[in-house]
Amino acid sequence: MTRFLPDPDLLDSPRHRAWPRHPERPLPDRAGVPPEAADVVIVGAGPAGLAVAAALWHLGVHDVVVVDRDGRPAGRFLDRVDRLDQRVLRSPYEHHPGVEGYRDCELRDFARVHWARLTPVERREIRMSQAGHRSVVPVDVFEAYCRHTADLHRVPERLWRGEVRSLAVGEERVSVRGSAFQTTFETAARFVVLCPGEERRATPASWWDGDRPARVSYWDEPGPGAVAREVVVGAGLTGAHLVRNALARGSRVDWVLREESERYQCSDVNASFFRAEGRARFDSRRGQVPWARRLALMGRERRASVMFEFRPLLTEAEADGRLTVHRGVPVSAVHGATVVLAGGRRVGGDQVRLALGTVPSIGTGLLPDSVVGARDGWPDLDERTLAYRHAPRVFAAGAATCMVLGPAGRNIDGHRVATARIAASVAAGLRDRAVVHV
Repeated sequence: MTRFLPDPDLLDSPRHRAWPRHPERPLPDRAGVPPEAADVVIVGAGPAGLAVAAALWHLGVHDVVVVDRDGRPAGRFLDRVDRLDQRVLRSPYEHHPGVEGYRDCELRDFARVHWARLTPVERREIRMSQAGHRSVVPVDVFEAYCRHTADLHRVPERLWRGEVRSLAVGEERVSVRGSAFQTTFETAARFVVLCPGEERRATPASWWDGDRPARVSYWDEPGPGAVAREVVVGAGLTGAHLVRNALARGSRVDWVLREESERYQCSDVNASFFRAEGRARFDSRRGQVPWARRLALMGRERRASVMFEFRPLLTEAEADGRLTVHRGVPVSAVHGATVVLAGGRRVGGDQVRLALGTVPSIGTGLLPDSVVGARDGWPDLDERTLAYRHAPRVFAAGAATCMVLGPAGRNIDGHRVATARIAASVAAGLRDRAVVHV
């Protein structure tokens, strides 16, 4: 078997280069609230929301409002990536928030157009992609491509910065209620697509009593700066970034893996789940895939892992004593900046950083629990359309679709599959209503 071993220099891919914008349009002034009515409201402008908005544009659905807490396409996604100083994405060039079935400029083509701006290592990744090999994408290229996709499909003209707080589902309309610029708003929509992404996983209640210790922070919060010793808890790619960053600041690091060992691989799920045959293992539209089997597959296939680029650095740091790895040891408690491991062993430092993973936003808090129909942490969705069974005018895209599309539902490529079903259903619903009213 051939193993994909990228160059560690990819981890230092440049960030915040200047990229030309085409077509160049002035951004609209959005210091207000969304309109009172729209055909479609998209909640969230991350990669999933961007894909949905672009697909609807191609289908002639232009009365679209996008509400996002950050107010810019993929803004929150990119801010979290930058918080980790992450320079390359795990997704290959084939996975991008473009639109299936349309001749838009795809991510690899976009990178090739800007060949002169790329480093030799980045150019080699594109050649590997062209040859059919696994490749990874610089964050800089991905951000520029998201901006290009948004501009091409006029998403900024439909984007408002705000936070949706609730949905009231009626027979003909869904009332989208929220706040923007310290003002409440309510938009009546024919359809709503939820693309809120994922939130960080909560710390087990048993780890500390009362408030979080002052010297404990999560991966998506500002870091501690240079400290003598840092403790990182978490076995996945996020934890590896925290370890790398601490080592780069000159800190000694204790890395607590509650799993038996690190898992180095180029994808966080088996590649088969990005193809139709893999998604078929979750497709129960004909009743052939029991819920328990899908749940077991999710538990087995979606596990924390680290990209191969990190292995040389982390192996060297462990060998020379800058990094101490505690493998296969559960955490019992956290006191101050000390992590108490099972059996009473203590690992102390100046700061504890937690990277415990993320959980999908499934509509809880926006929709009534009876509509979400949560089961084992997943919403009850119509598998043909990805609409909530108890609210057919409200759709879910992104990580919430995993029990329908498989673990790749959390990936950018899974967003494209979800988008194809959702956009077609929304466009058909709007056409049907137009025919009725003629």
